Amino acid sequence: MEVVRETAVLRRILGGWRRAGAKVALVPTMGALHEGHLALVRHGREIAGRLVVSIFVNPAQFAPGEDFERYPRDEAGDLTRLEALGVDLAYLPDIGAMYAADHATWVVVEGPARGLCAEARPHFFRGVATVVAKLFNRVQPDLAIFGEKDYQQLLVVRRMVRDLDMPVEIVGHPTVREPDGLAMSSRNAYLSPEERRVAPELHRVLRDTAEALADGRPAAPLLAAARARLLAAGFTAVDYLEMRDAESLEPLEAVGTCPARLLAAARLGATRLIDNLAVAPVAGCEPNPFSR
Repeated sequence: MEVVRETAVLRRILGGWRRAGAKVALVPTMGALHEGHLALVRHGREIAGRLVVSIFVNPAQFAPGEDFERYPRDEAGDLTRLEALGVDLAYLPDIGAMYAADHATWVVVEGPARGLCAEARPHFFRGVATVVAKLFNRVQPDLAIFGEKDYQQLLVVRRMVRDLDMPVEIVGHPTVREPDGLAMSSRNAYLSPEERRVAPELHRVLRDTAEALADGRPAAPLLAAARARLLAAGFTAVDYLEMRDAESLEPLEAVGTCPARLLAAARLGATRLIDNLAVAPVAGCEPNPFSR
């Protein structure tokens, strides 16, 4: 496995792959790799001839006072895991290589970037879209793989790619969960033993609520009951728990004929957990023009 930190070296290697006709996949990560990340890597290994995994803890998606400094990092362990899975190249740029001191250009996506996580973290999707666009410019992958756990982020990246005519296919991968249902996340390491015991209730509440919503009942009372259940279980706050159109993320009052998604962000102590689940639609949905 090549371990590359300099953009010029990255481009030289990738140029050789392209001249040889290789299909290139990219898995962007912030490191501290867990089984959820590794599932994306395995999928990339299956669908492309060459596989690049980037590791970059992106300061642009952290606001002052958030956990940028203490975000989990394990470079040596990450590289060992990636090499064992047959990754061709690990790209680890430093902050100065990604953002010049006078960096002044940002990618701002509207549409699916409005609301939900953007309410509590208004800086977040600007940082995500900008760093992903920069990675796409540098790697120029044919495919890029993102997990569905960060569902709003997945749709923001898809919209950016569509609207800016980027020649990249965005591949979503199902959420990988612990045996008790908790969505795998690097931030799960922050949970105390008692918080870890409570954390799977987020998935259970989403699962039960998604089943109740699938028969077309009004969403508002079911969502209110779900929020109350999380607080009763020990969550300290619920940032949101909403049902949205699965492609546009527009709010829905009830399940219709097109796919819906139940999305939530809730806090256990100082840790913010996010999760989402599909809600089964009535048959007969027309394809959404924004899907890709």
